[in-house]
Amino acid sequence: MTLSLNRRRFLAATLAAGALPAGANAAAERKRFGITLHPYYSYVANIVGDRAEVVPIIPAGFNPHAYEPRPEDIQRIGSLDAIVLNGIGHDDFAGRMIAASSKPKLPVVESNADVPLLPAAGAMAQAATRASGKVVNPHSFLSITGSVLQVATIARELGRLDPANAEAYTANARTYSRRLRQLRADALGKLASAGDTRLRVATIHGAYDYLLREFGLEVSAVVEPAHGIEPSPAQLAETIATMRRLDVQVIFSELNFPSAYVETIRRETGIRLYSFSHVSHGDYTADRFEREMTRNMDTLVQAMLETGP
Repeated sequence: MTLSLNRRRFLAATLAAGALPAGANAAAERKRFGITLHPYYSYVANIVGDRAEVVPIIPAGFNPHAYEPRPEDIQRIGSLDAIVLNGIGHDDFAGRMIAASSKPKLPVVESNADVPLLPAAGAMAQAATRASGKVVNPHSFLSITGSVLQVATIARELGRLDPANAEAYTANARTYSRRLRQLRADALGKLASAGDTRLRVATIHGAYDYLLREFGLEVSAVVEPAHGIEPSPAQLAETIATMRRLDVQVIFSELNFPSAYVETIRRETGIRLYSFSHVSHGDYTADRFEREMTRNMDTLVQAMLETGP
């Protein structure tokens, strides 16, 4: 029996309509994982690929150090299945946001659970949180070793929350970590024939200890009493005297850091000045961490080659 043209069209339309909810359900099944900082967007985006959505809870353009939760950002938390946190002082605002949201018991992934943490430098300890009874430096993401450890932790915990994709998350994390390790290997390779390139260094704030230690450097002095707080004239004079006494050779500042006292230090001491990215500005992208950390390591290699023996 031959179906009429209208009947065939009706059946085709019915089948098509029936397929839409299945596709919609498949899309709805994708988990939504929140993040607070740019490095964590890159970590999670590379771990989940297209199997989950990565949702920044702070819009691009806000400084996480000075961020105050807004109602629309708190509301966004209600749509999440979990949130990935630095959890050791760099995103303390997230706890208040979760508590005020419609999901106060939202699953939280503590990225630094397996990272050996450094103590906070100098007076920066006053602004840091306490972990295991110690005041710690929260900038563990500004190093390759710290990042690789966090990527492994995040992949494991997201896999527990999304077991259907756990195997893919693990495989993606391994691929991403290999790329990160290669970035560090490339930077170290540029120093292979440079001989002893140890430097006495100072930093504007205590964010870069993890990165500098990966290259065998220790920080002799930190200028800011706490991140974003300019030193008083007396503190600045004392820091300059300390740098002279310790024969500091290099100061590392923050990229695009507009501060008159940085130029004062350079002018008064003649010490070479280089700038690192804090990886905390601009759009959220999967490749931002790799791009900016490559630039950081290139800057560090340049400083070591230009200032070393």
